[in-house]
Amino acid sequence: MGHSNLELPQFLNLLKDAGVELLIDVRSRPQSGRFPQFNQAVVEKQLESEGISYLFLGEELGGRPDDPSAYLSDGRVNYRARRKSYAFSAGLERVVKELQSRTLALMCAEEDPLECHRFLMICPELVASGIQPRHIRKGSRIESQEAAETRLLESTGFGDVAANTLFPAARAEALEKAYELQAAKFALRVNPVVLQVGSR
Repeated sequence: MGHSNLELPQFLNLLKDAGVELLIDVRSRPQSGRFPQFNQAVVEKQLESEGISYLFLGEELGGRPDDPSAYLSDGRVNYRARRKSYAFSAGLERVVKELQSRTLALMCAEEDPLECHRFLMICPELVASGIQPRHIRKGSRIESQEAAETRLLESTGFGDVAANTLFPAARAEALEKAYELQAAKFALRVNPVVLQVGSR
């Protein structure tokens, strides 16, 4: 789920409506200049008062990695490469372990999963692990992973494949392309010069 511009009570209600027992923060930088109610210390304290646990995994699963090798030459985060990193694998392993004992949610900023690294980078690996994420949207609406993927296919020009479930291999191939196209639009992009300086 993404906190977007919600007020904290609204956000907490979404979590409670979904039965969330643990919130995993996957923001690389767990603070918000525009929405200070979602700064790490504030969120953690409010969650605790509601009996919801908090875990920060932004270093492992965040969309702004410190590792220069996680970026393409144009300065964009390479989600595919990032998923192969040790840090990402360790973070994903922790998510899977926590999921065995309680209901959890991954939190970032963007309300629409199609615009966030939690969907574009993390969800494909969860699906590959046999987990079907559900996306908590405004108004406590739950969007299935399949429905989100269908929206992704339709928005990236693969609508004909999205509606055809007779050929799952074609859908899977189109999804991979669609994820790449969407990542090109929404993945963090930094100045490549900064990456070159940082890797020296």
